[in-house]
Amino acid sequence: MTVTDPETQAGWVPEAEAETDAEDMPLSLRLSIADTLTLGNATCGFMAVYFTTTGILIPHLQGSAETGMARNSAATAVILMLLAAIFDLCDGLVARKLRSSPMGAELDNLSDLISFGLAPAYFVLVYGMVADDAQQKVAAVAAIVVLLAVVLRLARFSCVTMKDGMFQGMPSPFGALTVVSIVLLELPFIPTLLAVLGVAWLMVSRVEYPKPRGILAVAMLSWIVGAMGLLAAWAFDAPGGQLLLQTGCALQVVMGAVIPLFATARRVNTFRGNRREARAAQLP
Repeated sequence: MTVTDPETQAGWVPEAEAETDAEDMPLSLRLSIADTLTLGNATCGFMAVYFTTTGILIPHLQGSAETGMARNSAATAVILMLLAAIFDLCDGLVARKLRSSPMGAELDNLSDLISFGLAPAYFVLVYGMVADDAQQKVAAVAAIVVLLAVVLRLARFSCVTMKDGMFQGMPSPFGALTVVSIVLLELPFIPTLLAVLGVAWLMVSRVEYPKPRGILAVAMLSWIVGAMGLLAAWAFDAPGGQLLLQTGCALQVVMGAVIPLFATARRVNTFRGNRREARAAQLP
């Protein structure tokens, strides 16, 4: 029997009928395997913020001189962002192989905003509060720029259709990892902030980046796993850990700068090739 509220005309369904309705839940409301991986992405991003706060910011505000805990927490936060990137890579692969729910695209954007927007922006903000030569207000502005760049990047991704196999603008996972790599290089404050702003610009630019598929996806996964190893060596103060970490961060930054050059060169070569073909077609 269904009980009806005379004012709202809304029906109250007994427990037995509610269970039947749950079994008949439309596919649009069910989570797929890819969606579960996407939620893992969001969880990693949130935990990165947690470790940045409890291990770096709070000890600094309390005047703690323990640098080991801060180093371990920073490494943990970045490793969690790397895990989020793995989840982001795998959910796309799984969605193409298996069924993907209609919620997948929305969940992916929301999770990316947490892991690759909020988490790295917060990392930059905390860096601006704990670094010796930092300026907190300037760092806050840079952090906001990073966050807004990711918001615009994700919104444009949902609206703009690109040719298959290409992204427009630096992908947000790649941008987030480049931002934290710049911070971990421990350069002077002003060059660090300028480099961070440059990455934010690349994320909203029209520069084309290849999508991680096939061999490129395997290479990216290998790079992420290797970066985790470098962070672990640095966190546990292994011999040469600091040098290994800085080398890995420098390579990440170099890749972020070089890939747009290759994309620009490819576009110029394509344009020149089209002009040569047009001229050849006009010849008698």
